[in-house]
Amino acid sequence: MLLRRRLLSTAAAAARGPPPIRVDLTASAGRGVFATRPVPAGELLHSAQPLVCHPSPSLLHEVCYSCLRRKPGEGRVSSGGYYFCSDACREHAKGFHDVEKNADWTSFDDHCSSRGLKYPYMAKRLACMVISGAANADCLNILQPAHLHQGTLIEMEEEFELLESIFRKAGFQEVTTFLTKEWYINVLARIRINAFRIELVASSYENLLSSAAASVSCDASVGNAVYMLPSFYNHDCDPNTHIVWLENVDVKLKALRDIEEGEELRICYIDTSMDVNARQKILADGFGFECHCLRCLSGD
Repeated sequence: MLLRRRLLSTAAAAARGPPPIRVDLTASAGRGVFATRPVPAGELLHSAQPLVCHPSPSLLHEVCYSCLRRKPGEGRVSSGGYYFCSDACREHAKGFHDVEKNADWTSFDDHCSSRGLKYPYMAKRLACMVISGAANADCLNILQPAHLHQGTLIEMEEEFELLESIFRKAGFQEVTTFLTKEWYINVLARIRINAFRIELVASSYENLLSSAAASVSCDASVGNAVYMLPSFYNHDCDPNTHIVWLENVDVKLKALRDIEEGEELRICYIDTSMDVNARQKILADGFGFECHCLRCLSGD
């Protein structure tokens, strides 16, 4: 009972202070996120906005082109035909969207669509953000890059040449100051391993706090996004932290159970209902590591 009172007291204090987390090096998994004090189950640790995001190609006209909020039935449509849920989102997207509208993306869209690619759209948006002054060209450099196979590198080189050609034809000569093959591959390498699949799970903050298993009832993916701090969380097949999206791309992280001061906060990158062999294969193929969490070591 005394421990519970202390946890509740620190939780109340947290509402008036900074998030109870710090980023530090782990023993074997690079950077990680750690609790700076005891955290009670259910506490909202922190929220984050994306560095860059993009709707799923199949839902371009069904979700907000800026924040990925689902279209309710009526909204603000741009001259390019994309939906914005509010004037604020339309204004927020103005920089990169104005750049996009001045280029013909037919060949780029056909290329990505025919190959089932999604991450090049995020690189394209980031390039437009850099041109408009809404982002720095090196804003993703702090994130961990993926290891790329030769076949992937060849594909990325083709995408870069296509992207650069489109910008040049549209008159954006300033892309030469940052849009190089190395820049494009660097960005894609970081997006590939750090992008989150955005699945809206609830319609209110109360729903977030009422269930640690909110992801079970999630809707289909509305897009992908890359964040700063959430990308530092390492994986565990039995996580102590839960990551969810409510109405839009802004992410929230909460404690799934009581967490001790100094304990590493971990999320699960994949579907936890799969057996150990399936989990290990997906983590190896998609993220490039073998999981040594307690659940995997026990064979569960």
